[in-house]
This record gives sequence, C-alpha cells and structure tokens, in this order.
Amino acid sequence: MAKRAVDLDQLKQLPVTERLQLVEDLWDSIADEAPDAAFPVSPELAAELTQRLAEHRANPDAARPWTDVRAEILARGQSKP
Repeated sequence: MAKRAVDLDQLKQLPVTERLQLVEDLWDSIADEAPDAAFPVSPELAAELTQRLAEHRANPDAARPWTDVRAEILARGQSKP
C-alpha cells in the first residue's frame, strides 16, 4: 500500500465539524476533476430520475421544502428514548 500524503490518525483527532468540512472539500475536488466518475448514473437510475422529474412537473405542489423534511426527521430522532 502506498504511503498516505496525510496522517489519518491525526485527522481523526480534529473536531467533527472540521472533519466534515475536509470530507466536503475532498468530495468537491473529486467532483470538479472527474464529474462522470464522481456521479455515475446507471441506465436504471437515469430512468428513475426521469420518472421522478415527470411526476414533479405534473404535480409540483406535492413537493416539500428540505427544511421542513429535515426538521421532521430531526424531531423524530429526538423523540426516541
């Protein structure tokens, strides 16, 4: 195995928020350099996305804002013992 350019153990010592930012930055760099490899779309997924887009266009009022969905999910998680 090749030597890593960074020390993973040191990265694990960073606060979670900083590690998440590093993950986001790394992912963005991959997506910028190789978008087709970063976001592969199989024929089945393409068909599903096309169907969902058609459904949305047929009834856009059925959609819910992400902020509402996220708040509902977080509230469900907090109500569990």
